[in-house]
Amino acid sequence: MSDKELIEEDDELFEHHRIVADPKQQLLRIDKFLMDRLPNVTRNKLQNAIKDGFVKVNDTEIKPNYKVRPDDVITIALPEPPRDTEVIPENIPLNIIYEDEDLLVVNKEAGMVVHPAYQNWSGTLVNALTYHFQNLPEMQGNEGRPGLVHRIDKDTSGLLVIAKSETAMTGLAKQFYDHSIERTYLALVWGIPAEAKGTININLGRSLKDRRITVAYEDETIGRNAITHYEVLEDLRYVSLIKCNLETGRTHQIRAHMKHLGHTLFNDATYGGDKVLKGTPFSKYKSFVDNCFKVIPRQALHAKSLGFMHPVKKEFMQFDSELPADFEAVLEKWRHYVQYT
Repeated sequence: MSDKELIEEDDELFEHHRIVADPKQQLLRIDKFLMDRLPNVTRNKLQNAIKDGFVKVNDTEIKPNYKVRPDDVITIALPEPPRDTEVIPENIPLNIIYEDEDLLVVNKEAGMVVHPAYQNWSGTLVNALTYHFQNLPEMQGNEGRPGLVHRIDKDTSGLLVIAKSETAMTGLAKQFYDHSIERTYLALVWGIPAEAKGTININLGRSLKDRRITVAYEDETIGRNAITHYEVLEDLRYVSLIKCNLETGRTHQIRAHMKHLGHTLFNDATYGGDKVLKGTPFSKYKSFVDNCFKVIPRQALHAKSLGFMHPVKKEFMQFDSELPADFEAVLEKWRHYVQYT
């Protein structure tokens, strides 16, 4: 098994463009039209994007010889541009809850991107790691991300294990590949699932309409297998606190699986959870929810615990973290609402 196969990484985010043709636009071949408006993109890259279906006109895939017409709406999704994999060390504080010669466990705050990528080349966890630690290992095919064997979303808080040695990196990555890592998340979701416990086993993949979003596919030939075990911990009338255990580690797995189940994460703007999805039509209730959104201005998701076999000591290690202040505060607001209204 190669190092690259051990990494359970999905496609990176795509660079998006949306261009509206002028009302007086003359007929012009799509690649020529886009070349004038995207000066940093090669014609070959544009032509390949058109052939691969990443360029749409009026929400419809088009052929390479399509000619742009007045008022056409063109959307483009391009793989992120190549960039030097050198990471600039930055003196950013880290909340380290465990460390030894081979690995460390950090509690990442919401708002911090894990690794440099399109539109986020600095201020990331990896920038901080390269400042505080020298010679962190990198896995082949994962250059520019020293120490990483997994990741969580920018606005998700919680625990990550970081490899400090080659042995630790290979051993941890193998555990992720084998799905033997224990990962528990807490999520506040809209509504109350009909079943108090359950397993969501449905493929996930990038949306064909918006490559930034992960969606569930009933067709088993599309996307990648994804398994989430969930349990309702607290019924708060219009929202519920859910515990999720990941068996696989796909991009946005919990966020996409819970939306598929009909219980979008609270204040998850990407998946539509930043609107009132359950509750009453009264303005007082809407005002209460808006205040809750202000308390936790992100998706309510926290990577609470992490368990794995230490790749060198061969001892099982379990780590737990407290809910961050914003998550705890929004829970208290909902508990108070349920009790007194």
